[in-house]
Amino acid sequence: MRLIRARIKGYKSIKDSGYFDIEPNKTILVGTNEAGKTAVFQALQRLNPPSGVIPFNPLREYPRADYDRDIARGGIDKSTFTVAEGHFSLEPADLALLPPGYENAVYVAGRNLDNSFWHRIDGGPRPPTFPEIEMDLDRFSAHTDGNFTKNGVEGKMPSEELLDILSDMGDDGKIDADLSKKLLSWLKKNLAYVDETGPEAERYKILKDRISTKDTSQSSLEICHSRMPKFVLYSNYLRVCPLIHLGKMAERIDKEMIEDPEYDHGNKCFLRFLGFTAKDLSIAGVSAISDSATDQETREYMDRLDERKYRLNAASIRLTEEMNKVWNPDPSRPETSKLEIHVDGQYLKVIVKDELGVEVELEQRSEGFQWTFSFLVVFFAESDPENRTILLLDEPGTSLHALKQAEFRNTISKLSEKDQTLFTTHSPFMIGADEVELVRIVEITDREAGTVVCDPEDAKDRAALLPVQEALGFDIAQSMFSDPKNLLLEDLADYWYIDTIADMMRSAGLPSLDDGVSLMPVSSASKIAYFAAIMHTKDSRVAVLSDSLAETHERDRERLLNVVGPERVIRSKDIADPRIDMPTIEDLMRNTMISVAQSELYWDASHAVQSSPEVPILKIFESRVKDYSRMKLAKAFMSWARPKINAFSMLEEDERERFKVLIDTINKALE
Repeated sequence: MRLIRARIKGYKSIKDSGYFDIEPNKTILVGTNEAGKTAVFQALQRLNPPSGVIPFNPLREYPRADYDRDIARGGIDKSTFTVAEGHFSLEPADLALLPPGYENAVYVAGRNLDNSFWHRIDGGPRPPTFPEIEMDLDRFSAHTDGNFTKNGVEGKMPSEELLDILSDMGDDGKIDADLSKKLLSWLKKNLAYVDETGPEAERYKILKDRISTKDTSQSSLEICHSRMPKFVLYSNYLRVCPLIHLGKMAERIDKEMIEDPEYDHGNKCFLRFLGFTAKDLSIAGVSAISDSATDQETREYMDRLDERKYRLNAASIRLTEEMNKVWNPDPSRPETSKLEIHVDGQYLKVIVKDELGVEVELEQRSEGFQWTFSFLVVFFAESDPENRTILLLDEPGTSLHALKQAEFRNTISKLSEKDQTLFTTHSPFMIGADEVELVRIVEITDREAGTVVCDPEDAKDRAALLPVQEALGFDIAQSMFSDPKNLLLEDLADYWYIDTIADMMRSAGLPSLDDGVSLMPVSSASKIAYFAAIMHTKDSRVAVLSDSLAETHERDRERLLNVVGPERVIRSKDIADPRIDMPTIEDLMRNTMISVAQSELYWDASHAVQSSPEVPILKIFESRVKDYSRMKLAKAFMSWARPKINAFSMLEEDERERFKVLIDTINKALE
């Protein structure tokens, strides 16, 4: 089960985040300080939190400006006001536990302001209503009445019993669990009056299956609830202390001396991961064996010490393995650190032994190393080994060097293959140039409206986009003088189309973009000439895919043609249907884009596109769609194409041929 959509309402700075989509593996949330990123995670965690997470507190967490109206004066019903709502797709392992009919269903769950929980399944088998089965019930009861009378049975006829059962049914005609149970019992009782070879025997089976759907849906809900992922939130506040005094910690826990639930959270997770309580280890630290102890007592004492030693050793080995995967992901390099967990009297501490055998306490290692250790401990302690875990990382890796952040980004990608991961960041090094489609913007441009979550193309706060822009700029700078073949593109949408099409062709076993071709989006067609002039050297080749070159300044066009040559300026116009005036890459697959826009974005422009074959498809969408965005359309195409193994074959034949020509033209231009 994976989260695919979420919404937060009435939590701190969030009045209504709006629905926002979650990627299957990794989702990145960016935004300015105080935009509400942490609040999104804190509310989302309450959907299905680990043990120990405090419930919603309206006094402390409801938007302060609305507290008097909504809470103090009872403006809202806390038992029906949903703070956190999540939509989950069902995976094969989930469907294997459910009856047939749930293949396209979505499990929806929510947590209300009073901390009550609700859930439903959208798209599964629907419980029947009375009007849908009324005719079959009438015919079945008439048939059984006839055999009932023919056999001379005394008592109420089946039709009379049915009327008694239906007398308590509500005006809405819904068949609830109680009515379903009574109807099933009535059917079973009157099965004796059904001709085994007649049509009523088949009607009996149909009615039984339809009425049983109510019970099936309830059991399916319970199965989905049991499979719901745990939400594990990790932030910099949940650090594991490198040195823990067990006796003092046990006393704090027993006497509840600290009101802040996060104060010892990391340490509790550490002990839970080790399989001990603070009190267990504290008592073991002061206990001793007396001289008068029996052999049995001595053996039991030694067994306790040995068990503690072996369990701590096993935990040390596991943490060492996992730490080196994260901290030193290059398998060709030797292991750089070994973790050892020691209990010395009342002190629990972590020792780090380097490749020279030098031992230092964890607290003497870098902040980045300590952060990574704490993250792993909390993650292992709170994740659910039986079901999926959704990992919420608040500002991960802030203490890591830029290159370490890039490495940790890859680690998050590996984690997210099993456990879906969402993280917030301000750092461009935590966003790959090929991960822009994974980004969601958290912004608060209007205090009255509060925090909202949206796609980058819909963002109003341009400052929130800075980490994304810097990530793309860094990637361009890295490859600008190092890659021998560079294809300049007008914008990010062109990058997404070319990159996705190239992947589709590779998956289909067809010739695709040559190895070493770097796709480099620039911010506008007017800047292509400048980039081409800077990058064009004797050791590198530059080609340009530009559909707006005619609209740029004549001086820029001449400069571009002089630098790269006309044979390396590629246009969709040279490949698209010649009837189209100034086509773009979308016009190379017009029919597919009509379908994608309708299925993914609910944009219906099919009639206009088909009736105006000479008009570019983007102009048609722009004139007919209220929230039109080329970036949104390109992203929808990626979402449609990438999960499909045979996506290229789903394009129409003429569309496939055009893209083969386009890719071949790009490769030849960069030879």
